[in-house]
Amino acid sequence: MHAMLQLQWLPAAMLALPLVGSATLAWLGLRAGADLLNLGFSVLGFALSCVLGVAVAVDGPLSALGGQLYADALNTYLVVLTTFVAAGTAAFSVPYMRVEQAAGRLGGQRLRLYHAMFQMFVFTMLLALLSNNLGLLWVAMEAATLSTVLLVSLYRTQAGLQAAWKYFILCGVGLALALFGTVLVYAAAERVLGGQGAQALLWTRLAAARGALEPAAMGAAFVFVLVGYGTKVGLVPLHSWLPDAHAEGPTPVSAVLSGLLLNVALYAVLRLRVLVQGSVHAAWPGLLLQGFGVVSVLFASLLLWRQRDAKRLFAWSSIEHMGLATFGFGLGTPLATFGALLHLCVHALTKSAIFFSVGHASQKAGTPALDAIRGLRARSPALGWVLLLGALGIVGLPPFGVFVSEFLILGSAVTVAAWSVVPLLLGLLVALAAVLWRVQPMVFGRTREVPLRTLAQRPWLLPAWVHLALVLMLGVWIPGFVAAAWHAAAGVLLGGAS
Repeated sequence: MHAMLQLQWLPAAMLALPLVGSATLAWLGLRAGADLLNLGFSVLGFALSCVLGVAVAVDGPLSALGGQLYADALNTYLVVLTTFVAAGTAAFSVPYMRVEQAAGRLGGQRLRLYHAMFQMFVFTMLLALLSNNLGLLWVAMEAATLSTVLLVSLYRTQAGLQAAWKYFILCGVGLALALFGTVLVYAAAERVLGGQGAQALLWTRLAAARGALEPAAMGAAFVFVLVGYGTKVGLVPLHSWLPDAHAEGPTPVSAVLSGLLLNVALYAVLRLRVLVQGSVHAAWPGLLLQGFGVVSVLFASLLLWRQRDAKRLFAWSSIEHMGLATFGFGLGTPLATFGALLHLCVHALTKSAIFFSVGHASQKAGTPALDAIRGLRARSPALGWVLLLGALGIVGLPPFGVFVSEFLILGSAVTVAAWSVVPLLLGLLVALAAVLWRVQPMVFGRTREVPLRTLAQRPWLLPAWVHLALVLMLGVWIPGFVAAAWHAAAGVLLGGAS
């Protein structure tokens, strides 16, 4: 208990660091080393998250600021993943943004905005994850939308501004629905936890009393929250903002949108699902997640064949994989939940590595069009190998971790939801063929272009290699402490408060 009291500052410190980083970088502007300072704040955030992870694993959940912040096995796992991918993306963005500036595509004020909003985006994601208050969680998701709108529109092109407005409007409508769902939760909680005001929205208190919450109100709240936050997850048919936002924003923004924001939005749905499942005692919440998941996998896999833009191609791949993770959580078995948690991790690591390579390649080609990127293996072996290995990993070929997570989810589906196995397998096979068909000429295609002497051949591509190495390791061996952390996180989703 004494150790827990000593470490209660950790959740607040995790939030204070990127907030201070955002203010500092906004003040620094284009002074020398601003990009490296952005990297430094991100690396320090990852280090703090590791300390938080160890503290929660050893001492159990931590509470701070009068219970408004809460760290348990579930959100701590996502905090560590978020800060790790953010640090890798910050490292990638150093050479990437320097080239963008040298090419005249970004000026000083926009780079100031990029660095400040990058840290602000990290802050909003961490706030959403660490918040114990469902109302504060909604505020954090709204703030994440506002910060990423500025990042998506960073180039100020017509297409970029249109994508940003589309993202803002659709996600704004979705978040309005999620707010209504949160109000319904509050109404249900007031009948059981009356007289506590905003304290009635604390997830820990709701989880303890979930069996007494009004089933009808909680069921309606889940539908609104699923549709609302599901818009930010990119579930079909709520997905239409996602390919545009990925394609028009800077590549580092695409990496954090795909690898991080979608996870955080799904986390918000899962937190409420725990409460609803304990209240309604019915199968339909899980069936809703399964249905959205299967439709997303099938639809996205078919649309992969129509893409002519590298960033759009992998944006549709993100829709497919988030659909599969949603389906896994919908199954609700220990094995499927463990597999879905693993899938969130390996997808974030693999997809960010892919965007790192695609970003460098499209930067040198002057366009992300698939037809313009050819023969990377000959022109830039480092880029070619990262893209090839990333593509093999993201389509679920062994021995990469995506194969293991997909195997666990589909294996559970055989016994729990046999109806879904055939459409899911069909979708995964169609996606595999589409991605490999598009990536093959990018890596091995003939080209008359001279070899690239790019920054991608320097150590700045190291984050992509590290991400892919971790995905490969998780496909053949999951360390015991990592497996224990994921089992504990699955226990939160299956049993409520840890």
